[in-house]
Amino acid sequence: MRRDRRGARPMPEQPDFIRRQLAFAAHLRDPTQVARPEDVEDRRMAIYRDLVFNNVSALLAGNFPVIHRILPDAHWDELIRDFFVRHRAKTPLFLELGQEFLDFLQTARTGDPRDPPFLLELAHYERVELALQISDAEPDRAHIDPTGDLLEGRPVLSPLAWNLSYRFPVHRIGPDWRPDAPPPEPTHLLVYRTPHDAIAFLEINAVTQRLLNLLEEASSPQTGREVLGRIAAELGHPDPEQVIAFGAGLMEDLRTKGVLLGTGR
Repeated sequence: MRRDRRGARPMPEQPDFIRRQLAFAAHLRDPTQVARPEDVEDRRMAIYRDLVFNNVSALLAGNFPVIHRILPDAHWDELIRDFFVRHRAKTPLFLELGQEFLDFLQTARTGDPRDPPFLLELAHYERVELALQISDAEPDRAHIDPTGDLLEGRPVLSPLAWNLSYRFPVHRIGPDWRPDAPPPEPTHLLVYRTPHDAIAFLEINAVTQRLLNLLEEASSPQTGREVLGRIAAELGHPDPEQVIAFGAGLMEDLRTKGVLLGTGR
């Protein structure tokens, strides 16, 4: 028996097999700092070290293909090893490992001078693409009129359309272009799943983003005309009807893309 940290009461010793598992896993996570279990020869241990590391590395490379392509191999391997050492995942699901990696970049790895300045934002963008692919979100189509008047009715935004902003133009980053600093203006992207289950994106301006933000405000549903009128007022536009006419065409285009599903019944 042993006492807890406060010395309050005895605590039972961990079973031997649990202690062995923890020692085994600790070495797999950080083999340069944590010695292997003494009763396992290094030749056998190396098989597990390589298998675990390579499987996780390959899985994350599939989740973040652009990051994997633009980082040198040594940098990628170091990043994955750091993830092994410093992050404790909260889920055993392989499909959620990408989110765990993103959490690691947002907490333990944030601001690391070894990484490109866009790393976190690019990882978020790549994670969004996968998250939309596997999402099982479904709108309540019984309460949606797909051919409803988007000006006079209340436009319904697809739950599979995400309105995002980044400091860097993450959709353009790749092996041939890796910016050192963000441009003066942020990048606004609409990433969505089409009716044919493909992932697409639109680079949008601040006004279109404002339109989408207002349409998302379910607590105060408004007609398309009311939303566009509010935007015209915010812009101080001398001819609100011109803004409404342009916005009507934009909303129709978003409906053809599956971003707007119609109007609420």
